[in-house]
Amino acid sequence: MPSLVFPNKFVWGVAMAAPQIEGASFTDGKGPSIWDTFARKPKKIRNGDNLDIACDHYHRFRDDFELMAKLGVKHYRLSIAWPRILPEGRGSINQAGLDYYHSVLDALQDHGITPWVTMFHWDLPQALEDEGGWRVRSTVDAFAEYADLIVKTFGDRVKNWITLNEIFCIATLGHEVGSKAPGTHEDPAVINQIYHHAILCHGHGVRAVREHGQRDSRVGLAEITVAPIPVTDTPRDIAAARKAFIASQIRVLDPIYRGRYATSYLNEAGRAAPKFHRNDFDLISLPTDFLGLNIYTGSFVRAGKHGRPETLPLPKGYPSSDCSWLKFMPQALHWGPRHAAEIYKVKAIYITENGVGYDDPAPVDGELFDLHRRDYLRNYLCELQRAIALGVPVKGYFLWSFLDNFEWEDGYTSRFGIVHNDFPTQQRTPKLSAHWYARVMAENRIV
Repeated sequence: MPSLVFPNKFVWGVAMAAPQIEGASFTDGKGPSIWDTFARKPKKIRNGDNLDIACDHYHRFRDDFELMAKLGVKHYRLSIAWPRILPEGRGSINQAGLDYYHSVLDALQDHGITPWVTMFHWDLPQALEDEGGWRVRSTVDAFAEYADLIVKTFGDRVKNWITLNEIFCIATLGHEVGSKAPGTHEDPAVINQIYHHAILCHGHGVRAVREHGQRDSRVGLAEITVAPIPVTDTPRDIAAARKAFIASQIRVLDPIYRGRYATSYLNEAGRAAPKFHRNDFDLISLPTDFLGLNIYTGSFVRAGKHGRPETLPLPKGYPSSDCSWLKFMPQALHWGPRHAAEIYKVKAIYITENGVGYDDPAPVDGELFDLHRRDYLRNYLCELQRAIALGVPVKGYFLWSFLDNFEWEDGYTSRFGIVHNDFPTQQRTPKLSAHWYARVMAENRIV
């Protein structure tokens, strides 16, 4: 059997986010985020966990980057904590926050690791939430100020920028379902307006990079998709899966790549449709250099009556991780990027997150045999390689995540890391999956 080789110059990396790893939530002038607040509400986070210490990466980042380098990591997707830079969300700048990220970027450079910086990974300053948060347009203006500041400040060393992470989670899970911060239950009109404000912020992120970044800087969005998988590779089921993909992205990718809201969306939304200015879409649809896709799982779709997409229920006992939402669907890593490329003509796609959470035990004698994670990753990467072989323009892959960390509402129970973190002692131990992935990166093939 031929080895599953990836294209030359394929980008292999790992990913983490500031609120999940840094800790130091109220240190050196950082303001509170909505997650700092949400974690202190009763019964919102498993075991009452919070972000105060997390992985203590704020104090241990140099050691963490040294471990990355030992494992052969060359690319690292990280995020900047907005409230660490602008504690009130706008206005007064926290110089200690800027100094911290200067030190982070210096350390990455020292270890030969290329940074891919996410501007916003869910940690909205609480001060902005108190003013209305994502519901009000003034947050868009605050984000524009923040994006300008960080690109001007760090753009000499950061060439790869990601504007926002997972608008779906910000809007739907944060403000409709209520499972993520700020944990509210808003009506459809508010949800649609939040989506609009978020894609406007994406546009400002792109604008900031174009105006203040280096000439060869690149910028894109990272959006999550539960990838619709056609039950059969037949034209009818593939067409149905494509329709399902468009429906799932009609508030995000449609306006970004088509410069308008679909008439079908506006008609269906009716009075709940978002309010927007005539020139909003000039900003929203500014050309990007790539699309980031965060893909963990999918859904099986077939063509129902009149070709309408029909999502099939999963049978009892269908393979799953220890996260109830994360079902084992390797084909998602094939069809997610394929849909994006074929529907929106995206020329460069990066898998900005893919991984799996298990309730891993502690290492024994310095080893942790997470064979379930290794097999999850291997099977997903095989499907990604199959998509690339068919011409889907996937240029890189970032594994989520490097360290076990604060897994949002699941607290510290669910572990996604390829490096085990003992939270009481902050001792890092690479798992079997880390050593396996190190070989994948080094050999540019699935081993």
